[in-house]
Amino acid sequence: MFEQASWLNQPTEWTLDDGTLRVTSDDKTDFWRKTSYGFIRDSGHFFGVATDGDFTAQMHVAGHYATLYDQAGLMVRIDEEHWIKCGVEFSDGQLWLSTVLTAGQSDWAVSAAPAMPNGFWLRVTVSEGVIRVQYSVDGKLWPLLRLAPFPASARYLVGPMCCTPERGGLEVAFSQFSAGPAQRKDLHDLT
Repeated sequence: MFEQASWLNQPTEWTLDDGTLRVTSDDKTDFWRKTSYGFIRDSGHFFGVATDGDFTAQMHVAGHYATLYDQAGLMVRIDEEHWIKCGVEFSDGQLWLSTVLTAGQSDWAVSAAPAMPNGFWLRVTVSEGVIRVQYSVDGKLWPLLRLAPFPASARYLVGPMCCTPERGGLEVAFSQFSAGPAQRKDLHDLT
């Protein structure tokens, strides 16, 4: 799947080997629009694959988070004003499950991350103007992380994202990336 992706803000250091994308973040990279801070940043690393309409995508993420706002996960993007990033972010001395949904302005929702010594999985489903974000620590049980309105579009970009607003040097491995037709699972089906 990574072979079909292209970079928005290609990092200086990255490799793609045997289905695993390894990225080292550049300094002062971020995705954010206006809320609370007043600035707009669209400098984070994003390796996106184009989809035709509704889809489900998932991926495994493993990183070495250490500095405030270190983050990595999955992004769904329509354009610079309409996107969501989801994953894990380091803040206040610990890891948080994090989603930032942007429609002109960014919001930020976090919850304490469970133990994830071997990384974690993310799954996003975009269908009929709604986005469903799930995570997993074992690849089997997929609790809901976020359900939100998301603009319907004929085309989305989806793929791995990472950024480090306060430094460079976050090392992340992205693997097991897939994207296909939108799953039509019940909201409480956590498989």
